[in-house]
Amino acid sequence: MSKRKDDFNCVCDAIQNIKDLQDAVEDQCPTSCFSDLLSPANFVGDTIPFLLYTKKGDLFKAFGNIGELRGGDCFKTPFFRVEGIDDCCATLSLLRPVGVDFCDKDDICDVERLVKTDFCIEVDLGCFCAIQCLDPRLVNNFARGNVAGVEDRVKDKVEDTQQEDDDNTMGRRRRRR
Repeated sequence: MSKRKDDFNCVCDAIQNIKDLQDAVEDQCPTSCFSDLLSPANFVGDTIPFLLYTKKGDLFKAFGNIGELRGGDCFKTPFFRVEGIDDCCATLSLLRPVGVDFCDKDDICDVERLVKTDFCIEVDLGCFCAIQCLDPRLVNNFARGNVAGVEDRVKDKVEDTQQEDDDNTMGRRRRRR
């Protein structure tokens, strides 16, 4: 059985790496060796959403807008974005899932979009045993074919505009005769 160093925490290291990647995007670093987040051709946002698991293996969740003082409903979420890290303590902002309230374990698979919020929680990363990084496109609503939906709406608008142009052209031709 291997023995881990007391100062090593893979969750803490992963959160630090995520923070570094997000900072590189915010700085618009054009010469990074990292993938999609920093690629100008494939820019997918400035957030790497993730899930945290407790030492018991449970999904960690936090609440936002408690008391509903900022407008909108109170919500529960297991989705986070790292805002800052000091040693092995982190400030995480809550990412609000759209269309799911997490009453059931299977609800997590139904999330199609995450919205950034300004609700934060301070955590000791030593309290977690696992982290699961998610696709950054969840935060920008490009997951699960939503891009195709946007493309379809754009195509419909272009076709409508072309039809209007054709109708206007036909009207001018009739008036000339």
